[in-house]
Amino acid sequence: MLDFAIFAVTFVVILVAAVLYLYPSSRRASGIPGLNPTEEKDGNLPDIVSRGSLHEFLVGLHDEFGEVASFWFGRRPVVSLGSVDQLRQHINPNRTTDSFETMLKSLLGYQSSSGTGAAETMMRKKVYEGAINATLESNFPLLLKLVDELVGKWESYPESQHMPLCAHLLGLSMKAVTQLAMGDRFRDDAEVIRFRKNHEAIWSEIGKGYLDGSLDKRSNRKAHYENALAEMESTLKSVAKERRGRGPGQLTFLDSLQQANLTERQVMEDGMVFTLAGCIITANLCIWAVHFLSTTEEVQGKLYKELTEVLGEEPISLEKIPQLRYCQQVLQESVRTAKLTPIAARLQEVEGRVDQHVIPKETLVIYALGVVLQDEDTWTLPYRFDPDRFTDESVRKSFSLLGFSGNQACPELRFAYTVATVLLSSLVRKLKLHRVEGQIVEARYELVTTPKDDTWITVSRRS
Repeated sequence: MLDFAIFAVTFVVILVAAVLYLYPSSRRASGIPGLNPTEEKDGNLPDIVSRGSLHEFLVGLHDEFGEVASFWFGRRPVVSLGSVDQLRQHINPNRTTDSFETMLKSLLGYQSSSGTGAAETMMRKKVYEGAINATLESNFPLLLKLVDELVGKWESYPESQHMPLCAHLLGLSMKAVTQLAMGDRFRDDAEVIRFRKNHEAIWSEIGKGYLDGSLDKRSNRKAHYENALAEMESTLKSVAKERRGRGPGQLTFLDSLQQANLTERQVMEDGMVFTLAGCIITANLCIWAVHFLSTTEEVQGKLYKELTEVLGEEPISLEKIPQLRYCQQVLQESVRTAKLTPIAARLQEVEGRVDQHVIPKETLVIYALGVVLQDEDTWTLPYRFDPDRFTDESVRKSFSLLGFSGNQACPELRFAYTVATVLLSSLVRKLKLHRVEGQIVEARYELVTTPKDDTWITVSRRS
């Protein structure tokens, strides 16, 4: 179990498990520069654990061996790509499967789209993305209301009050995702609190329990995880049943899935993926964006100018969002600087080549996105928060290639961009954001990059 237990903390983990199960293979070495196994059975897994995360391990790996490097997962070689040029050679823009969906569904024991035919995979993808779009269109006034409630709360605080970003913005994300996905039952704070409790139990074990193997070693924790998962599944099924056949009114994410004639099981599984991933990605995009804005008055000033010119004193609308170009740059730079999702992976379906290196069929190929997002050859001053870098077309193309914007972005990230835009459109027009002096914000690199501890800001009212 150590193989799976340690590796499952990352994006790659679940794909690895699928590879080992579906594609038993030989110890054929790729010939690509990299590490020898630290242990015969576990390969370089102990090295990953000692570095703290797969992302931090890959930073060291590519520093030592270059843009294309290899290491060992158990007795299997793995290839990691750590630059835009190498990823451009390997990424197939026509691929229909989504890495985040594959990872979560496999972890939860659900059938991923990669296990079905191409036509069904494309159909499910269109239904899933269409359901998110329809949900935002139908519920945009509700999203505005939830954001205004939070911003109003911040306005009421004394200017010296320290605001806990993680607590408040995770709360906003939970309310937005549950009410848009499952409807008015989640206007009840008790329901949201119950959902949050189960969400945290599941997500924390994805990040912790599989990292150190303790989930399997401690039956009480495993039971807690399984109970939380079962309760969330039961909630999704009961809400879907309650809403089946309802007349005109609020259109939720689950409603859209049911209108597409998915099975009860498919509705529950897609609902689980959206609520799990949607909450965590949305919350952390909002957290990092507000944090980075609090560190620079210049960027706040530019964003305020755009918001007032485009929106005036009116609330934002879906139609106005594409006009907020600088706001888009702020959010994209927040994703880049935070390395919001630092790992992706693909199974090499046929023998391929990157530069002079041959990648054998059925090799797991890691996209070291966190490494690429801090590459000095791609980004000028990569550790600096600088939204203006996205005025460069080559920068925008590289960012899109990595799957963080445009059609290549996962649906949950596109949803998060919309929620974060609504938040900033209200927050920045009403309040100035200030960082707390002496605060050091460190990142925890898991499936989604989060602050290790709560992050604090103060606010002051605009005159």
